[in-house]
Amino acid sequence: MDERESSESPIQGKKSKSKTARKPKETVLKQKSPAEFFAENKNIAGFDNPGKSLYTTVRELVENALDSAESISKLPVVEVTIEEIKKSKFNSMIGLVDRERVDAALYDDYETEKAREKRLAKEARTQEIQAKNATLGKKVKETPASKGIKGRGEASFYRVTCKDNGKGMPHDDIPNMFGRVLSGTKYGLKQTRGKFGLGAKMALIWSKMSTGLPIEISSSMKNQSYITFCRLDIDIHKNIPHVHLHEKRENKEFWHGAEIQVVIEGNWTTYRSKILHYMRQMAVITPYAQFQFKFVSDAPDKNVTVRFARRTDVMPPIPLETKHHPSSVDLLLIKRLITETSKQNLLQFLQHEFVNISKPHAERLIGEMGPDFSSKMAVKSLTSQQVVRIHQLFRQAKFDDPSGHCLSPAGEYNLRLGIIKELNPDMVATYSGSAQVFEGHPFIVEAGVSIGGKDVKQGLNIFRFANRIPLLFEQGADVVTRTALKRINWSNYKINQIQDKIGVFVSIVSTKIPFKGTGKEYIGDDITEIASAVKVRSF
Repeated sequence: MDERESSESPIQGKKSKSKTARKPKETVLKQKSPAEFFAENKNIAGFDNPGKSLYTTVRELVENALDSAESISKLPVVEVTIEEIKKSKFNSMIGLVDRERVDAALYDDYETEKAREKRLAKEARTQEIQAKNATLGKKVKETPASKGIKGRGEASFYRVTCKDNGKGMPHDDIPNMFGRVLSGTKYGLKQTRGKFGLGAKMALIWSKMSTGLPIEISSSMKNQSYITFCRLDIDIHKNIPHVHLHEKRENKEFWHGAEIQVVIEGNWTTYRSKILHYMRQMAVITPYAQFQFKFVSDAPDKNVTVRFARRTDVMPPIPLETKHHPSSVDLLLIKRLITETSKQNLLQFLQHEFVNISKPHAERLIGEMGPDFSSKMAVKSLTSQQVVRIHQLFRQAKFDDPSGHCLSPAGEYNLRLGIIKELNPDMVATYSGSAQVFEGHPFIVEAGVSIGGKDVKQGLNIFRFANRIPLLFEQGADVVTRTALKRINWSNYKINQIQDKIGVFVSIVSTKIPFKGTGKEYIGDDITEIASAVKVRSF
């Protein structure tokens, strides 16, 4: 071996050794829990930012409270309180000692001496100009208050409390009802207020993410001698409740209902008007409910107390759970119904798991499916190909439309009372239509138009409701807004669209609201049946 070869070989050996030492990492499949998915995609459920999260928390708690009272035919009484929590109080709640800044320049809101001098000089020049204008008798613009620099890490915290007089919750069920996402009692086919079926669970997830503090629930059922108190948070990765305290306390007054308290990061300043508009619109669509709203702060001038009185004792009927219409199901749903059905044969399955399929109709459908099908064949023995055949026939065959008996609209009487109670207009006209159908789902449109009233701006003031809850966001793309702005000639009714104070109220109820957008904040105008019904019923 020559000298050149011997000098190169150790290097080559090292290179070879380093290459063989590196092994490709094995791909590990990871599974996310439902709680983890919504925590990472919180905007889907309306928790886009702290302000929107505060609004959505109030909305979820209020709607749960109404559902609870209505389920036992009790006139709802709902009390909502938002308490502002200062940083020092929040720190004491979590056991954190306040600490003075040591390195001021480390912080995002640090202002250099040069920047401070520049800002003060600008403010002095502005004041000088204002004083000169005042001397000359010119109109003086109000000088905006000097805004301090707010750092990114400076958060605002609020304790949200909602108390109702509903049916309450069973003692043993409370941990799973709040601490396990996608577990609940509202997943049948029926008209429901909720958009995702998350309720207060998403508020708990946001609390876990923004403050780390648990939720507190007090609940008692009718004629129950004790009140359940539960303090818990959620293990987001495992989607299970983490219970801190779960006990029974004496119920001397035999109160029934629920009180839920959660501490979250929020922004009252930017979402104050949205929250108050939501409460007012909820009072319009549920005039049989009594609402009390409070905002409590250390600064007395910021405190707000609003009471929305009950106007009527007439409540809408409770929405009924119904069966699926054959034209509204997909392959996955048919397979799930087959798995869950208690019926033995195909004939019984078609008759009892779907609406508007009588025995003679079912027999005709089975005859049309082909020689591989029979009335007495075991429904759970159906092959994937046979299920596809059933689905294809469901899409092509004729079926009677589903009825609207399962729906619970507000009612023309209640809608009219709600508008009068909250807006006190000079004139109001309301109308409630009969049930119609889109894609196998029944829906009812109710509408009202008012002229004049208190706190009503000039022009069109549009109030949208879906399954008796207000829709406050993404109004421009909604079918109601587009109909009111573009498809109605208001001059035909001797109404000035620009100068008159016009209130337009449209409520749509259905077993399936065709929401658009990830946050389900509006109803698109691409469904012909709904778009035409909104125009005809409203105007």
